[in-house]
Amino acid sequence: MRNKENYSSLPFNPKLRERARELRKAGNLCEVIMWKQFHKKKFKGYDFDRQKIIGDYIVDFYCVDCAVVIEVDGKSHDGKEIYDGDRNSFMTSLGLTVIRIKAYDVLYNLRDVMEMLLNHPAL
Repeated sequence: MRNKENYSSLPFNPKLRERARELRKAGNLCEVIMWKQFHKKKFKGYDFDRQKIIGDYIVDFYCVDCAVVIEVDGKSHDGKEIYDGDRNSFMTSLGLTVIRIKAYDVLYNLRDVMEMLLNHPAL
């Protein structure tokens, strides 16, 4: 059963619904690879959402059970360190833990990525 407190207490901008839907349909390769690891509670039995709207942001993955955001950073994040920092600050102000993973590592070191997540204290 979904942890409704962690889920429904988050701020939500309904104007981002269509954009989140488009991102899910676009199927970024690294996100699809990670989604295959998380979908249907495959990772530790935890419930994950993909392209979850939190406030005025859309995060790659949100673990409902642990209040954890997982972001896969590819080239689209290059030069956006300030923006990403502001996003991280907003997420942590909500009591969320943000874990950032490089897209390269998802593609070429998936085993290490999953090992790191398995051992991450927030998960």
